[in-house]
Amino acid sequence: MVKKDKVYKLKMDDNINMLPSNLKGLPDESFSKNKIFRYIYIDESGDLGTKCGSSKFLVLTALNVKDFKELDRIIKNMRRNKFKKELKKANEIKANSSSSAVILYMLKKLNEVSGAKIYHIVLDKSKLYSNYLKEEKQKLYNFIAGKLAKNLSRDNSNFEIKIDKSKGNLFLQEDFNKYFEKRLKEGSCNIKCKIEHSYSHSWSGLQFADVLAWACFQKFEYDNEEYLNEIKIEQEVYQIWKKIE
Repeated sequence: MVKKDKVYKLKMDDNINMLPSNLKGLPDESFSKNKIFRYIYIDESGDLGTKCGSSKFLVLTALNVKDFKELDRIIKNMRRNKFKKELKKANEIKANSSSSAVILYMLKKLNEVSGAKIYHIVLDKSKLYSNYLKEEKQKLYNFIAGKLAKNLSRDNSNFEIKIDKSKGNLFLQEDFNKYFEKRLKEGSCNIKCKIEHSYSHSWSGLQFADVLAWACFQKFEYDNEEYLNEIKIEQEVYQIWKKIE
């Protein structure tokens, strides 16, 4: 089990509970100068399928940082030095096509990033009974992302949110943006956010989010905590429809 360095308060949601654990661009001019500015990178691991052969779990992860340049420096140094040969032909770092050495190194270096925080939303698909959500994969994704948005720490912050461009259709992107922003602003109408969709090779933060989601997925899908145990910075893990025993 992961050693806990801090004690977290249990937060309750309508149908989602937090499992407290130590598993646990530039700002737009319209953003308030009195607020803290944060960058959030979102990616997932697992799939949205519910048929035989699909993953048992789906993990959606958000990496919250104050300065994206720290992430850029880590990736740049990996490409120029320690992993120059391995990453030479790779446009981006993806956990499912990277060596354990690359993944563990990224997780260890992330521990050195000041003010970084991680949020995981975990869906156990055996508890998904809605035929509508099973059939409408985009709505299922938005539903899970909405749970993530609702549980992000607001702490007087404005957000620039980067998400992997898995939804190439502009209508689907706009549908996601409206739903995510609505959930993010619940209880805090003064929050401003800018949401951008692009491919992960464009942003180092998305490559970290991919690795973090994959690490959490390994724990739930395969009961493998090796990678998640390397993370020492603050994490919050939420499970949809999971009761605290």
